[in-house]
Amino acid sequence: MSDVRVIIQRDSEREERVVTTGTTAAELFAGERSVIAARVAGELKDLSYQVQDGETVEGVEISSEDGLNILRHSTAHVMAQAVQELFPEAKLGIGPPVRDGFYYDFDVEKPFTPEDLKAIEKKMQEIQKRGQRFSRRVVTDEAAREELADEPYKLELIGLKGSASHDDGADVEVGAGELTIYDNIDAKTGELCWKDLCRGPHLPTTRNIPAFKLMRNAAAYWRGSEKNPMLQRIYGTAWPSKEELKAHLEFLAEAEKRDHRKLGSELDLFSIPEQIGSGLAVFHPKGGIIRRVMEDYSRRRHEEEGYEFVYTPHATKGKLFETSGHLDWYADGMYPPMQLDEGVDYYLKPMNCPMHNLIFDARGRSYRELPLRLFEFGTVYRYEKSGVVHGLTRARGFTQDDAHIYCTREQMSEELDKTLTFVLNLLRDYGLTDFYLELSTKDPEKFVGSDEAWEEATETLRQVAEKQGLPLVPDPGGAAFYGPKISVQAKDAIGRTWQMSTIQLDFNLPERFDLEYTAADGTKTRPVMIHRALFGSIERFFAVLLEHYAGAFPAWLAPVQALGIPIGDAHVDYLEKFADAARKQGLRVEVDSSSDRMQKKIRNAQKQKVPFMVIAGDEDMANGAVSFRYRDGSQENGIPVDEAIAKIAKVVEERAQV
Repeated sequence: MSDVRVIIQRDSEREERVVTTGTTAAELFAGERSVIAARVAGELKDLSYQVQDGETVEGVEISSEDGLNILRHSTAHVMAQAVQELFPEAKLGIGPPVRDGFYYDFDVEKPFTPEDLKAIEKKMQEIQKRGQRFSRRVVTDEAAREELADEPYKLELIGLKGSASHDDGADVEVGAGELTIYDNIDAKTGELCWKDLCRGPHLPTTRNIPAFKLMRNAAAYWRGSEKNPMLQRIYGTAWPSKEELKAHLEFLAEAEKRDHRKLGSELDLFSIPEQIGSGLAVFHPKGGIIRRVMEDYSRRRHEEEGYEFVYTPHATKGKLFETSGHLDWYADGMYPPMQLDEGVDYYLKPMNCPMHNLIFDARGRSYRELPLRLFEFGTVYRYEKSGVVHGLTRARGFTQDDAHIYCTREQMSEELDKTLTFVLNLLRDYGLTDFYLELSTKDPEKFVGSDEAWEEATETLRQVAEKQGLPLVPDPGGAAFYGPKISVQAKDAIGRTWQMSTIQLDFNLPERFDLEYTAADGTKTRPVMIHRALFGSIERFFAVLLEHYAGAFPAWLAPVQALGIPIGDAHVDYLEKFADAARKQGLRVEVDSSSDRMQKKIRNAQKQKVPFMVIAGDEDMANGAVSFRYRDGSQENGIPVDEAIAKIAKVVEERAQV
């Protein structure tokens, strides 16, 4: 047998090794139990892959991002095998890994029940213990169609070879190269137990799956299109250890408690009535207070930073979005047109920027006016697919705190720096403090403008981002069609990351709208345009804060900042006078004068997460004082009335949490 020279890559270390022909990646990493696959020339391979002369081979750890995807996709195969063993008539859809888990879609006669999921999970455990081998097999398109003749959805995927989409998970099944089937082989007898069309790679055996759990099932359209059949989707999760699985389940339990949809109902903040439509929320009085305070504070801070307020309509002629390019690049995300004025197409606006451009262009502009910072709480409408609409975080109608800044080329860098600093400081004012930045660069298939303009814009944003001293993560191809952007990613109280503010540098829309200003030398010059949404949308930011605080907002945002709780009926008037005095100082104070007993009033206030419970009895009345009870159950007694009001006011002014 001839010798084969390979290089084993471990982080920055390279080890050259001479092995015999036919040596597998598994043999290169023998004894390294955490290595479950290999990367060769940038491509992921099964450990059964036979290394070739001159190749560089890197082990893929199960806890790495690629390793987790391989673990979870392998577990999805085990789940599909279990389903077909229990429900032989089930037809297979797609089973990709997703963040923190996996899913698989099935065409079955009736939806899965919770009892079905328990049975499937038990069958998966049996398969896992059998240690079946995942064995890769290259097949021709014709052979695959013959083998999978009873799987109509797989037959459709075979026809997608070379054009499968990542969006619907089809690319885990078929790619641009050869077609492969993975067989699950009995470890003892070598018999075929099950098979699935798949690109791979997979774990060596089912025994390499350390910990998994099925989570739930739901209906889902085949490949995400409402025109296709409805399938049954089972979601699961898989982790490199039982401890990590347990930690993840605990995290999910905490996240469920904080779900903004649940809290929105419990705290009477907002609802999404079926009569209005999916993704279209109404805010109730208490939610309206929080939203108004959020907006008022934002307006004040924008005024201090030199922004000017504008207002634009909700609908416009389609010609405007032809000029902006949205009808070329964004039509799928827009509501269908309304035909008015003898056949003229009108659209609900998905963006505010085209209208702000018209405001800039309404009269001649001088360099002395720049930078011009236009700001609007502008409501926009985007036709999100029903499958992705999610409470307030992914809605069809929402209000952006949208700003567009017009400046000279010379002002561009400084203005971006000021804008990013302003954005980060304002987010900190609302209680978010843990950030990193993401730089989204050009999608080579979806952009307008010259390569030179994109390169200049991208490099300028990179330099501005690096000045903040925060981690900067690349997002290749993630930019909008008109320019690169910086996204502020914020972590909440339980460590989840939310995309918040975006800052986009745009040389293209000023060109499309023929925007000009008169420069100092009298020449007509094109301005640079900066798009900036700080919250992203009011609704989404509201939801993020609601989950971040688990409904227990700091007093400055809380709809009721203090609730008077009388020990008896004789103390109601005393607390009403306290509330009147507090309201004159701008505080939101109510008194619970219901017939409920005091302890029930306290429980109700705790459920409503009121920051200050103000309790009064005979002794308090005699001393001109009140007692504070806090959310955590602690109490502070005998506080003089003026001092108590001043303390609440101070906590509100400082935006502190209690």
